[in-house]
Amino acid sequence: MSGVQTVTVGTEAGDQRLDRWLKRQFPQFTQGLIEKACRKGDIRVDGGRVKAATRVMPGQVVRIPPLPDADTAPLPAKPKMLASDIEMIQAAVIWKDQHIIALNKPAGLPSQGGSGQGGRHVDGLSEALTFGYKDRPVLVHRLDKDTSGVLLLARTPRVARRLTEAFRHRLTRKIYWAIVAGVPTPAMGTIRYGLIKAGARGQGEKMRCILPDEVDRVEGAKRAQTDYAVLERLGSRAAWVALSPITGRTHQLRAHMAEMGHPILGDGKYGGSAQENLGDGWGAGIGGEVSRKLHLHARSLRVEHPVTGAMLDLTAPLPPHMAETWGLFGLRAGDVPADPFEDA
Repeated sequence: MSGVQTVTVGTEAGDQRLDRWLKRQFPQFTQGLIEKACRKGDIRVDGGRVKAATRVMPGQVVRIPPLPDADTAPLPAKPKMLASDIEMIQAAVIWKDQHIIALNKPAGLPSQGGSGQGGRHVDGLSEALTFGYKDRPVLVHRLDKDTSGVLLLARTPRVARRLTEAFRHRLTRKIYWAIVAGVPTPAMGTIRYGLIKAGARGQGEKMRCILPDEVDRVEGAKRAQTDYAVLERLGSRAAWVALSPITGRTHQLRAHMAEMGHPILGDGKYGGSAQENLGDGWGAGIGGEVSRKLHLHARSLRVEHPVTGAMLDLTAPLPPHMAETWGLFGLRAGDVPADPFEDA
């Protein structure tokens, strides 16, 4: 049994969840043990209390409670990947080289594990994406569980660090497609509401919008910015929009569009029920044959390759439920600009 120790997060760690970092450093750590130690305050980062999902950065100091010796501690059995999941995650690959793998993440598949997720998430299935490499690739950013689209994994720690820096310093261009209730006015604009965790019991990670001039006076609030453009009107009931998150806050696009009065279709967390949409834009459903699933898709990502320096332009096809909606309304990708914000 070891005593209390402190460990400094190294530069190779990049920006990753505390639980993932701990498991790499100490194999005897289980998810349950990490979450319990965080709740009790036995695990701390820079002296402060944290959660298992807290992201750690190079240079931070982590307090580690006493642990059983690694050679005597029973290791948790890894959940066996189903053949269907292996096939699914490999089929999601839309581009790869010896440094990067790009997925079209399916809607409904979490990026990382959490309470009740088990091993069925992109991170947990990444061992099926080694393609001859010894180490499994690692995520460098995330998408919400119900959001589909372009998701990057790095095949080496060096590439992971460089891509993480590109996302942190906003050296990427991300464009999402969505169907929203009602038609935003004006047809192109910028949303600058700040965001803060709602904090109410049972709301999970739900965010609350703060007026831009109040952000600095509200503890915990962070500035956020989203550019939007209406690509096509669907009468007055809905619109096809492009969204470009300038910042990368939790649920930013969903919270911003709902605050505008135009929630994304299928977003029960921020948009309410279909019955609330009376044709004036409010309510996350428009009824009829349109799917109730979230209509938010990370359509494209532009980033400089961290090794070759070439610009990567990655595009992900729509998920089945959104493709059905596009077909229902006669929408075609070729009728709109790939980047409507390019000359804005």
